[in-house]
Amino acid sequence: MGLFSGLFGGGSKEENEEKTKIPWIALTHISQLDEIVEKSMVKPQVIFKHSTTCGISRMVLNMFTSNYALSEEQMDFYFIDLHKNRNVSNEVETKFNIVHQSPQLLIIKNAQVVAHDSHGAISELRLEEFV
Repeated sequence: MGLFSGLFGGGSKEENEEKTKIPWIALTHISQLDEIVEKSMVKPQVIFKHSTTCGISRMVLNMFTSNYALSEEQMDFYFIDLHKNRNVSNEVETKFNIVHQSPQLLIIKNAQVVAHDSHGAISELRLEEFV
């Protein structure tokens, strides 16, 4: 597989599934945000906002996925498809008072956003620090 096919998701379906270890939870309803806040009192919650039509967003998602090294017991990972769930993304911005970006990652712990970043800086967030 070439460099660009790896970065932009051009590998075979089996290769991509094998690499993806993140137990994503689809964030599709505004009501889930209250659940996320509640669950953040027990363990950190992560929200990843992704644009399915943006090459940069795809590249960042692939880098994040390839660097993922946590277990399901340590954090919950929510995934927003921005095109299908823009209303949910807008509510994330309002509820957590974080300006919308895409791609964007938020870490919620004890009902507060303790870290967030966007674009290439997402790969610099060390999730283990928030467990």
